[in-house]
Amino acid sequence: MPAVDTSALPDPRVCEQARLSRDARFDGLFFTAVTSTRIYCRPVCPAPAPKPTNIVYYRHAAAAEAAGFRPCLRCRPELAPGDGAWRRGDDVVARALKMIDQGALVDAPLADLADKVGLGERQLRRLFSERLGATPNEVHGTRRLLFAKQLLTETTLPITQVALAAGFGSLTRFNTAFREEYRMAPRELRKRDVPPAHDGVTLRLGYRPPYDLAAMLDFLRGRALPGVEVVDERSYRRVIGTADAPGWLRVSAWGGDAHALRLELHGAAPAQLLDIVHRLRRMFDLDADPHVIAQALGDDARLRPLLEARPGLRLPSGWDGFEIAVRAVIGQQVSVAAARTLTARLAQRHGTPLALASEGLTHLFPTPDRLVDVDLAEIGLTRARADTIRGLSRALLDGRVDFLPERTLEDFTSRWVALPGIGPWTAHYMALRALGHPDAFPADDLVLQKAVPTDGVRMTAKALTARAEAWRPWRAYAVIHVWKGSMAPPKSLKAVGAT
Repeated sequence: MPAVDTSALPDPRVCEQARLSRDARFDGLFFTAVTSTRIYCRPVCPAPAPKPTNIVYYRHAAAAEAAGFRPCLRCRPELAPGDGAWRRGDDVVARALKMIDQGALVDAPLADLADKVGLGERQLRRLFSERLGATPNEVHGTRRLLFAKQLLTETTLPITQVALAAGFGSLTRFNTAFREEYRMAPRELRKRDVPPAHDGVTLRLGYRPPYDLAAMLDFLRGRALPGVEVVDERSYRRVIGTADAPGWLRVSAWGGDAHALRLELHGAAPAQLLDIVHRLRRMFDLDADPHVIAQALGDDARLRPLLEARPGLRLPSGWDGFEIAVRAVIGQQVSVAAARTLTARLAQRHGTPLALASEGLTHLFPTPDRLVDVDLAEIGLTRARADTIRGLSRALLDGRVDFLPERTLEDFTSRWVALPGIGPWTAHYMALRALGHPDAFPADDLVLQKAVPTDGVRMTAKALTARAEAWRPWRAYAVIHVWKGSMAPPKSLKAVGAT
């Protein structure tokens, strides 16, 4: 099948073949709208294939809804993975979409969003319309309604809480918007698809295959902080929330033939559900298109066998930016085991103790205000590392650095390297694991410098950066593949970049 063009709607012949074969690799890359029924579907829809003359293809679900089509109740477009081509990297649309995902248009006008990405409101609206077929507000509206549809179908949350979770200020506004778009009231959908009873909230998080969950859990397990996280061969668990309202989550395989992960939530406030899902989609890299990435990196003779061996390897991001920043500083030039021990000690002594029903989860990771003035020498950190952690905590509190989605990679890293004790490796490592930035590249990494060349001679950072130019804009995936290929077994790895 021809390659997917990540900058536009795939060729109609590609769409047609993918639709007829129900090719899961194209799930979320386009949507199929049927003019005779006014319904739009995912390429993997199990319903009988409609006639080609009744088909219109759309790049984004919001474009289909803007044209008057309703989401299919059978294939459920809300379960399609996001299009990573438009939610990753430094492109204006990518940064704007990340901000929309984080609720930028819930309480603020489009002009504010446009200003943060350096464009005028009209220009941003035109750019969205040209590339996605929908305006930013239409994308935002579709995102909210599709999430509400998922909650109505998969959970027993009261409809009032569903409205709150989807970002609607009132039940009346939610009912009106839902009825206008989907031609039915929320309660009608709930009656039609009665969700099974669950303890807590259980949601399906779709991805585009292949997906190497075992490798993801292996990476996270080697770095899991006792009391904050519990990772085994089948699942990832961690504490979430606040001291006043603690909760926990578990992520595992959905099971069967579903290309999805299972998210189980306990104690999470409805208003936090969309943010939790957004964080986990980034953390587990669920919106990536592995085929596009493999095509971009596969021309490199060093990377090709790694890609073939691990076609579903993704970027293992982190739950919280500050937590990743602290881990990165503690892990500078020490082994995975040593970094984990020191970070776990910090979490136990300075985090917030909790009493939860989930065994093994006992502490919230400390916040910047908890670490800005503490003596960290007691946990075994050097004075320089302790000073750096206090300094970055203070810089986050006063706004000199942040993890805002509107930052480009250059902007993000330049702000962080301006802090004492933060070099390019640490800044790029944070971009990779805190932001999930696909082009983050810690060129000073010792593992990369030794493992990329095939002649046994360690490369300089300058030479490695030059070699990696051909890997843009997916350099971070090359990093993960090289790291994974060098970790045999993982416990033997003892170098910068292993944190």
